[in-house]
Amino acid sequence: MSYKKVTLKPKKEDSLRRFHPWIFSGAVAHKDTNLTEGEIVNVYTANDDFIAVGHYQIGSIEVRVLSFEERKIDSLFWEERLQVAYNLRKAIGVVSENNNAFRLIHGEGDNLPGLIIDVYGATAVMQSHSVGMHENRKEICNALIKVFGEKLQNIYYKSETTLPYKADLGAENEYLYGGKGDIDGIALENGLKFHADWVKGQKTGFFVDQRDNRSLLEKYARDRSLLNMFCYTGGFSFYAMRGGAKLVHSVDSSAKAIMLTENNVKLNFPDDKRHAAFAEDAFKYLGHTNKGDYDLIILDPPAFAKHRGAIKNALQGYKRLNAAAFDKIAPGGILFTFSCSQVITKDAFRLAVFSAAAQSGRSVKILHQLTQPADHPINIYHPEGEYLKGLVVYVE
Repeated sequence: MSYKKVTLKPKKEDSLRRFHPWIFSGAVAHKDTNLTEGEIVNVYTANDDFIAVGHYQIGSIEVRVLSFEERKIDSLFWEERLQVAYNLRKAIGVVSENNNAFRLIHGEGDNLPGLIIDVYGATAVMQSHSVGMHENRKEICNALIKVFGEKLQNIYYKSETTLPYKADLGAENEYLYGGKGDIDGIALENGLKFHADWVKGQKTGFFVDQRDNRSLLEKYARDRSLLNMFCYTGGFSFYAMRGGAKLVHSVDSSAKAIMLTENNVKLNFPDDKRHAAFAEDAFKYLGHTNKGDYDLIILDPPAFAKHRGAIKNALQGYKRLNAAAFDKIAPGGILFTFSCSQVITKDAFRLAVFSAAAQSGRSVKILHQLTQPADHPINIYHPEGEYLKGLVVYVE
């Protein structure tokens, strides 16, 4: 295809032979002049053999690979990629009468690095994490309409804060399709309703990556007293209520999150008195909680580390948080604890929880090791795509 050319240094194609979708700047020998960030480029080895086509960008990752086949990146390409992804979601059962909230595109996991698409009923929410995906947003929008047909009524583009700030693109959050009149933001997850606020909420409006883990929590909830820390929209809380918890307390430092949680609880359990929500810092709340008040605790904090330089402090934060939970949870209690920081490895997170358990002096057993759901697939050639890790532990 007649795209501009990027040529690698000798012996720098090995990772691409293993289908890793990133080309780092240090591997590039030379490139055509006047390249624009976000432009589609063909990549060649030092022997001038084609090896990949992808989006060029400025930074440590110089090319994000779209295909290892020599092909045109046109409307057919986008339709094919989205259709394959949609077929996978239908095959794994996340598209059903009881569930219409799911991740359609998970970046490298769906061979579209730099792109996230979540679906909430008749609305798709797009996020670009690369200039290339931003430049192709209209083609992606058209492909979504082609793949979903009449089932899709709105496409909301939400990339103001996710694009590289140095690119200074002036991207605006906006509807690329639909967006007229009153839009019903209520979606369905495993038969439970929730408000997805893609315009003002965090990320794309809801954290669909905890779906399976919320279902697991439901199985442990009967007759237990639950504390849901960092509750955001309250997902774990209303699953626990359906599971038969006798008491559910939701805590978040954000007053808006508390409002979202209360609205979602009322949406599913309008007259239920088991739930209460508190706008308070997690550490402060745990500090004044009586020992034994809760026998089921959820720790699902926002990312403590977004880059490698923050890893040390993040691990100390995880240890401190889990130590507080171990100190307060009732004997025979169950703790669900998570990290969504991509730069924190499973082993490092587990060690932080282990250190917190050792500090408590209590007997602790691992019941489950958790990760992200199947609609957040991990490309086997791109292990960096595994970001969510969690443990369920029994505390004696």
